[in-house]
Amino acid sequence: MDASFGMVSDGRAIGFEGVTTLLRPDFRLIAGLALLLLAGCSGNSPLKPSNFPPIGWMTSDSSSSHVSSQPTAAELRPVANPAPVAAALTASEPTAMRSDASPEAMALETSLPTPQPSGDNYLIGPGDDLNIFVWRNPDLSTHIPVRPDGKISIPLVEDVTAIGRTPTTLAREIEDKLRAYVKDPIVTVIVSQFVGPFAQQVRVIGEAAQPRAIPYRRNMSLLDVVIEVGGLTRFAAGDRSMIVRNVNGKTENMKVHLDDLVKDGDVSDNVAMQPGDILIIPQRYF
Repeated sequence: MDASFGMVSDGRAIGFEGVTTLLRPDFRLIAGLALLLLAGCSGNSPLKPSNFPPIGWMTSDSSSSHVSSQPTAAELRPVANPAPVAAALTASEPTAMRSDASPEAMALETSLPTPQPSGDNYLIGPGDDLNIFVWRNPDLSTHIPVRPDGKISIPLVEDVTAIGRTPTTLAREIEDKLRAYVKDPIVTVIVSQFVGPFAQQVRVIGEAAQPRAIPYRRNMSLLDVVIEVGGLTRFAAGDRSMIVRNVNGKTENMKVHLDDLVKDGDVSDNVAMQPGDILIIPQRYF
């Protein structure tokens, strides 16, 4: 067979030029792909991908390149059911921002307690026991109580005000005063017994088993206070008890029913306590 002839799959003979036409790459198709790549790599290029048909729509035959003007049905197929996607996006939104939220759901979300801030620090008060540790200086480390005047004294340092300060700030001041005697001192203040300043205490007087001042703790309730003082005496008139509270410089009296709370379990009387509250438990009449 002459070298200038070839055979195709159906047995027909074609010339050499026909063979080269079949094997010749489609340069227009390659140029279009190169322009698409350049447009995707450069954000400022005027050649936007939207100016060119998708690659999947380009077809080529043996003699010329043909670009289809219409996409196939599979490429334009819409989402069968967009409801699950929309529901997932809506569920991730807060209830208060959703337009389809029911009044009951919004009321439930707004009734949840607001998280308390985590930046509250304990303030040292008179009567607190402090462990003061000075690294590599055991002779300067000591265990002392805070005096009624709110000050402390340690070896080499006298009359340091501790009341109303956090353990960290007190430790930094002690370090500053010790630098005259110790090179690069490192001090740690540890509170071992808590009393707190007077403004942060809850006082219980009257017919309590152990009337005293209690250090206020976050989220403390009336029942917590009654437990701290050991309950009521047998002479207590619990339902005539009263909480004296200072609100914006004014004194307010709040009547509480301790007998209903302690004996009957009526939690509606378990009110929240505030720093500086005074619980008065009177004696019952005979």
